Amino acid sequence: MNIKLSDKKILVTGGAGFIGSNLCEDLLKKGNYVVCLDNFATGKKQNIAPLLEDVNFQFIQGDIRNLSDCLKAVDGVDYVLHQAALGSVPRSIKDPITSNDVNVGGFLNMLIASRDAGVKRFVYAASSSTYGDSESLPKVEDKIGKPLSPYAITKYVNELYADVFSKTYGLETIGLRYFNVFGRKQDPDGAYAAVIPKFVGQFMKGESPVINGDGEYSRDFTYIDNVIQANLLSLVVDNREAVNTVYNVAYGERNTLNDLVGYLKEHLSEFDNKISNIEVLHGPNRLGDIPHSLASVEKAKKLLNYNPQFSLQKGLKEAVKWYWENL
Repeated sequence: MNIKLSDKKILVTGGAGFIGSNLCEDLLKKGNYVVCLDNFATGKKQNIAPLLEDVNFQFIQGDIRNLSDCLKAVDGVDYVLHQAALGSVPRSIKDPITSNDVNVGGFLNMLIASRDAGVKRFVYAASSSTYGDSESLPKVEDKIGKPLSPYAITKYVNELYADVFSKTYGLETIGLRYFNVFGRKQDPDGAYAAVIPKFVGQFMKGESPVINGDGEYSRDFTYIDNVIQANLLSLVVDNREAVNTVYNVAYGERNTLNDLVGYLKEHLSEFDNKISNIEVLHGPNRLGDIPHSLASVEKAKKLLNYNPQFSLQKGLKEAVKWYWENL
């Protein structure tokens, strides 16, 4: 999809992270000036290393928990793409205080800095975890349940704060509820690695991945290019009805973890046929996990002109190739 967005100064918080670095790269290709704010808590220098030579790229090492860093980063900025957060449900269960400090306190700092700098629009990473214990499928934006983890609480509070800032201060905001994003640059290592890069890394080492539960939990896995499209569309949309609200960002299709493992084996076996014979293990269900997740993307299609191009299968083919070449 060809989205016209150029000659703007755009801040990407968490710009050295998985999603943020991909956004930085795409925005630079389109001819924008990009400011990246990151403290490398979860982001990586290698994700932005190729961008540092670009005269239209500015890196600020700072923390969204420090208002002064946020004020420095938004100076002269047209738009903010706020991706900085401490992700992971298990991490938030283990350490709710730090997750809250970053995801709520840091978010509020960014809203204040953006308001005071006269930023035109503040687009932020929301989360499908906001749907909590709601059992209805597909997930529709205006029907949520009670949060099931400290992380989910923080992401819901983000939506409440954004709504208040748009109504009280006139700051344009758009929240994007990401559903299980995957793709190039997503870290396969660490205790809180997402399932797809973690399993890819294990298969490539000849190790058996462990599925939490029986593998019949399902997710709406969303390739990074669909997410980039949603962010850019959120910056350029000029329909008043489309602003100061939240959207699901997903493909709109669910696959079980057993399906996922089958697809990963299939694609990885093209590079090493021994992978097709690796056994998969099963462990207990993970605390705070919801059984099934599927997004309705009708609202985003209607108001943002969102048109996701990558299914799980198509995205996995791209992601596996990237991992094989870069791990």
